[in-house]
Amino acid sequence: MRAVPRVPPFDRPATYEDLVAVPDNMVAEIVGGELHASPRPAPRHATAEGAIGALLAPPFHFGRGGPGGWWILPEPELHLGADVLVPDYAGWRRTRMPSVPATAYFPLAPDWVCEIISPSTAALDRARKVGIYAREQVGHAWLVDPIARTLEILRLEAGRWVIVSSHAGDVTVRAEPFAEIEIALADLWVD
Repeated sequence: MRAVPRVPPFDRPATYEDLVAVPDNMVAEIVGGELHASPRPAPRHATAEGAIGALLAPPFHFGRGGPGGWWILPEPELHLGADVLVPDYAGWRRTRMPSVPATAYFPLAPDWVCEIISPSTAALDRARKVGIYAREQVGHAWLVDPIARTLEILRLEAGRWVIVSSHAGDVTVRAEPFAEIEIALADLWVD
């Protein structure tokens, strides 16, 4: 398993200018003052990411076959204090964010995030980024592992993550905060 590369220089906290200087074929984030860069997603990751958007956008983003009321967006740039994070998906209730900001980033923490776990980003996603999401009061987080074929659903309670449920394989689930629809996990995996 490869670690996510830390991009020099290490003698100072990373700046947004450091992030912008990372080549366009990389995803760059600032986590705890460190610049992290990783390549664009591999096929299993991209398949899971595409499926999540295809499943959630119609009923929640557009209100087709579901309650609507959400902005569901892929790979938004979140400016959360000194941290700049790029989850695979994020969702905001429209009651909290009535319109999408005109900026190139989102200053408001989302209500839900989804991190698709890759071997090279697992430690960063599970340990450091999830802690920042808790600090910023993100209500729900999904951790999707397309290699292990798992979905973990986390809910923030009193500033701490609680595992609401954990699913594996090809089961069909109702997953907070989108429990109004069923999700067939088989749709997320590459066979």
